[in-house]
This record gives sequence, structure tokens and C-alpha cells, in this order.
Amino acid sequence: MNDSIEQLSVSLADIVAARERLRGAIYYSPCPHSQMLSELTGQHVYLKLENLQMTGSFKERGALNRIAMLTPEQAARGVVAASAGNHAQGVAYHATKAGIRALIVMPLATPLVKVTATRGFGAEVVLHGANYDEACEEATRLCKAEQMTFIHPFDDATVMAGQGTIGLEMLEQVPQLEAIVVPIGGGGLIGGIACAIKESRPEIRIIGVQTSRLPSMMAAVAQHHPVTLEPATTIADGIAVRRAGDVTLPVVERYVDEIVTVDEDEIASAILVLLEREKTLAEGAGATALAALLQRKTSLKGAHTGVLVCGGNIDVTLLSRIIERGLVQDGRLIRLRIHLLDKPGALADLTRLIASYRANIVDTLHNRAYYGVNLGDTVIDITMETRGREQVEELLAALTTEGYKHSRVL
Repeated sequence: MNDSIEQLSVSLADIVAARERLRGAIYYSPCPHSQMLSELTGQHVYLKLENLQMTGSFKERGALNRIAMLTPEQAARGVVAASAGNHAQGVAYHATKAGIRALIVMPLATPLVKVTATRGFGAEVVLHGANYDEACEEATRLCKAEQMTFIHPFDDATVMAGQGTIGLEMLEQVPQLEAIVVPIGGGGLIGGIACAIKESRPEIRIIGVQTSRLPSMMAAVAQHHPVTLEPATTIADGIAVRRAGDVTLPVVERYVDEIVTVDEDEIASAILVLLEREKTLAEGAGATALAALLQRKTSLKGAHTGVLVCGGNIDVTLLSRIIERGLVQDGRLIRLRIHLLDKPGALADLTRLIASYRANIVDTLHNRAYYGVNLGDTVIDITMETRGREQVEELLAALTTEGYKHSRVL
């Protein structure tokens, strides 16, 4: 943690004031203890469920705080934001609720479900650009042309203060709190929370988590200035930020104790764990904090740890792929390529062996013309559901013992 005494853009007083503005308009999200996740991670885990907010993420806190501080003249002209999802919905919902025009610029590739949701909350949506950066440029142009107010998704002290109200709530909800693990994109969320907590109880550790594909804040902290990374795709699209914020970086350097990264498979596995064990739906960004604990990426040891589930807005088609990928990683879904003699009864013998080990066949591909190595052989691809890796190893050993040549298909 950087002990620099430079004046920061956000203070505890700002966050306390933001809480009063938000009171009654933002859901006081629960922070329950999870016995199951505590056993899996080796920590005492408390989940702060920001995925239960009206718009499905924490973003509406910062958006509302910024909107609440508009002058009457600014409110009359309206607000502009650039976003591919959660920030868009937060701005749209609270601006419309206050009778303020909201214009949101979203990249052309934004999933239809997010565009529809943003329009459903009352915003005018403009689709522009191949990515967030191009959408943001257009939003800035429209903002100047129409003299509206731009609401940045993270690099804004007022937005950061709004996100920091989560920290104040967690201090109340978990008095024994010793650490908090928070996803990092541009730094607005962790900056606000870290300020609220460190200025109240400095002994509490603050740990940030980024996707390994876009560790922009980690790079910025290492070089002490924002660094623009090359574009990358990730299932944690809510924190897919190529460049850390200029406003947020000094706050992160002052208050955050540790930053770690998690990869795509680790995030997918955490989404599946939350869904199965906690009956909680998280988007990719929302599951990164838990992923870090599940994979033992942090320095924490048996601490009372708050874990932020910061959002739950996930496309259902992506969710289905994540579930399948998670099952594969856990060994509960496996595809094998098995060589057979091309003779009557060979397939029946194989399926009887598989059934004897209680594996459930869900798909087969048996093509003699394309897969046969020799004229007397054939190959079959079989996808099976199992109870896990132990059962898989038993089945593979049995196939080998019975003389079947086999390999995994990825």
C-alpha cells in the first residue's frame, strides 16, 4: 500500500455524503456468510450480493450519486454515457427515474439483451463503434454537441464515492471483517470501497482481482501511471478495461494491499460454484473475486473475508457455454475417442462397460468412413456425464484393461 500523503480525489466524507444521497434509492444488498464457500476456500467467506440490485450490478450506485449532484441546468440538458452493459443500465434507470434524458452509446457488437434492457430502463441508445473506446469517442462528441453531462463508468470521483458506499455497508454487516476481495476493471469500484474501509479500519486488507487477459491496473501500479494494453476478449467483460483510470490509480496505490489475476477457466469455474453451491447467478466479472479465493491466489489465511459479487448480468447463451466448460474442468463432462473393431456387437460391448461404471452417455459420433484407421477398425467419439475426476479415472483404467485404445477429445 502506498503511504503517499498526496490529496486524493475521493475521501471518506465524500462516501458518507454519497450514502445519504443514495439512501432509500439503492438496495441495501445482503452480505451472508457461506459455510460451503468457507470450507472450499479456507477463509470465512461473506458474499456481498450486488447482483441483486435493480439493474443487476453495483454500477447504479455511482451513476445515481453523479446524477444526484447535477445542477438544475445540467439535469435539464440530460446525461450521456458510453457502456456495453451495466453502467448503461444504471445511468438509464436512475436518470429516467429522475426525469432526466439519458443518451447511451453502446458498441455495435453489444448483445441484444443488454441493448433491450438499457432501452427498457428509459434511455435513448445509439449503437456506434467496434468497441468501448470507439463508443466512448462518439459519446464524448455527442456530449459536446448537445451540451449534455458525461457520466464516466469509473474515472470520476463522484462515481467512485457512490461505489464506496458498498464498503460502509460491509463494515456494518460484518463487524469482524478482516479482508475484502474486489474485482478491478478501471478502478472505480475498488477505489471507493478501499477508501471507505481503510479510512475507517485501516487494518482490513484490500485485495483486487483482475482477469489475466487485461491486467491494466496491475500494470499501472507497477509503472505508477496508466498503461494502455492491447485489446483482448474475456468472459469477465464487465472488467475488460484496457487502461486504468487517471483518477482511480492514486486511490488504488494508496489503499489496495494486493492485486492478483485469474484466468478464463478459473472464472468459469467460480460462476459454476456460485450457481450450484449458493444458487447465485454471477456474470464473469462478478465471479472473479471468488475465483481468486477458490484458486488460492491471495495471501489470506483463514480470514473473515468479504467477497464482492458485483454483478449478475450474463447472456444466457454464454452462461450455457460456461456451465459446460465448468463441467469439463471439474471432470463431470468428458469426451473420449475410442477405437473399436468394426464388427457386430462391438458398440454394445463398449456401452455395457461404460454403463457398469455409471457414466451417462449424452452424445456419440460414430462414422466408419472417416474415422476408421484400418479397414477392420472404427472410431467413436462419446460424450459422457460423470460424478467427477475419480469416476473418470476408474473408467479410463477399465477401458485400458479391456484393451480399448482411447484418448480425450478437447
